[in-house]
Amino acid sequence: MTTANDKNELIEALEGCGAVKFGDFTLASGKKSKYYIDIKKASSNPSTLKIIAKQAASMIKKVDIDIIGGVALGGVPIATAVSLETGLPLLLIRKATKDYGTGGRFVGDATKGDRIILLEDVTTSGGSVIEAIGAIREAGCIVEKVITVVDREDGATDNLAEIDVELIPLVRASELLEKCGL
Repeated sequence: MTTANDKNELIEALEGCGAVKFGDFTLASGKKSKYYIDIKKASSNPSTLKIIAKQAASMIKKVDIDIIGGVALGGVPIATAVSLETGLPLLLIRKATKDYGTGGRFVGDATKGDRIILLEDVTTSGGSVIEAIGAIREAGCIVEKVITVVDREDGATDNLAEIDVELIPLVRASELLEKCGL
């Protein structure tokens, strides 16, 4: 759980780097929204990415984890920064198996029984991370927690709970919008 100070620091950083946008947006899910969280702005801003990595790393130190995982594309820079912050190995999960080069769905090494925590940029329904969890579990690894930078509070918590995975947001959309005056 992040503290109120941590949440305020993260919200200010997200606002400061231009990651919080207001207007009319269509989300990846097809839903319409009056706001958009452009986490790519945050993950490409070194000071904001460092805040995200430190906050996520402080949560990870409280759980027994072997590997930091990131779902392509949004989770990759976040998971990489958290891996550097914690010193834990990194596993990147592609959206699909690559059929050239060395092939495979994963970048990095994981063996059966490894405990992996996934890092995600923004969760709405949780669809992409649920799909990645399926691939990881199929490989014999364990995923019980996902840390997301922002939870849009649109079903991801419940959808992940249905597959016995806890969603841990650094900040919820309602907290972010409240601080932004909405």
